[in-house]
Amino acid sequence: MRSRFSLLLLLSVAACGPMLPEAPPAGPTTAPLPGAPAPSTPAPAPTTPAPAGPADQAGFDGWKQGFLSRHGGDRATFYARELEGLTPDPNVVRLDGNQPEFSRPAGAYIQNAASATRIAQGRRLSERVPFAVVQQYGVPTEILVSIWGNESAFGQVQGNYDVIRSLATLAYDGRRRAWAETELKNALDIVIDGKRERAGLKGSWAGAMGQTQFMPSTYTRLAVDQTGDGQIDIWGSDADALASAANLLAQAGWKRGQSWGYEVILPSNFDYTQAEGPKHKWSDWAARGVRLAHGGSPNQLEALEDGVILLPQGARGPAFLALPNHYVIRQYNNSVSYALAIGLTADGIAGKPGLVGTWPDDAPLSRDQRIGAQRALTAMGFDTQGVDGVIGANTRYALRRWQAANNRTPDGYLTADLADELIRRGG
Repeated sequence: MRSRFSLLLLLSVAACGPMLPEAPPAGPTTAPLPGAPAPSTPAPAPTTPAPAGPADQAGFDGWKQGFLSRHGGDRATFYARELEGLTPDPNVVRLDGNQPEFSRPAGAYIQNAASATRIAQGRRLSERVPFAVVQQYGVPTEILVSIWGNESAFGQVQGNYDVIRSLATLAYDGRRRAWAETELKNALDIVIDGKRERAGLKGSWAGAMGQTQFMPSTYTRLAVDQTGDGQIDIWGSDADALASAANLLAQAGWKRGQSWGYEVILPSNFDYTQAEGPKHKWSDWAARGVRLAHGGSPNQLEALEDGVILLPQGARGPAFLALPNHYVIRQYNNSVSYALAIGLTADGIAGKPGLVGTWPDDAPLSRDQRIGAQRALTAMGFDTQGVDGVIGANTRYALRRWQAANNRTPDGYLTADLADELIRRGG
């Protein structure tokens, strides 16, 4: 029975894999939000890479010397000791450079992440969240359990890469060198300061660690020793991992007594240019004909907050009122789809009813379609602020303006058919 349960957990996490646009990063992000782009997490490659060759090692050794000069300071000797004999991991380079050819629509991602299986598992494991953690940080049990399940299948899928080797490889490879070197320095400090033995510093290929998938810099700033045993063990201790996640959200501004948001029903005459843009209090949205999908109204605290209407799959899909706590979740992972998946999973764990709206069965977008649509929009005078194949806020804003100018519903949602049309029109 245990092996079958473990397999279900593994499949559940695999189904919640990375997606574009706005792919979830490898671990909690500390970038200012909302609106800051997050690094994407590429899909794993099935092949086994060959060992690094002599030329790679020579370049890697040269990078190590530069790293020690830039970041070593009075710890250079200790850093050199931990990096001695280290070789770059070709698999990490491969994973970091691999971009998925196709990206799933938001609904496909969210439905897999907030699956009935994960919700049922979360309900069973909710008792593992210490009551003292909820009381101290004000983050509800169901939110913490949802993050726990989505990040590591409730601790069962944490990654077994040597975090220091992974981050050194990413820094040497150079695509995100400044970020990787900062994380590497923090990982080295964790070992040198005796917070975790090197052999136990394991995580994802991108350096995210433990049951809550913290990056080393997040661990050093925000991880918590909830058990009081003198060790912050987000790998083996549920209590430490969950308290650490709660502390991250609390420090990011979690508002006690408030939800992340609600599914809403939009009126037939809704001005779609208002989506993902202006913030309004609930009374203003209600005056525009917006209503909660399950009736009623937000509570008194929520009604005082500014909310944003989100349309993750356009006018044909479910609509949501995103409250401030939605953006707090995005401090953990800067992705609209990720934050909605966490919120909807948490709602299910708490016993709230499911969605009223249904997700359209849209075809995935190829990378050529995403890039081609961005180029076409920019060529036609609707600047996407870059051509990178990531359909983020800037691209959706440009698309809304094009849709409005061409008498289309300006919901900012790019379908495969619309991408093909834009490419034809843009020449």
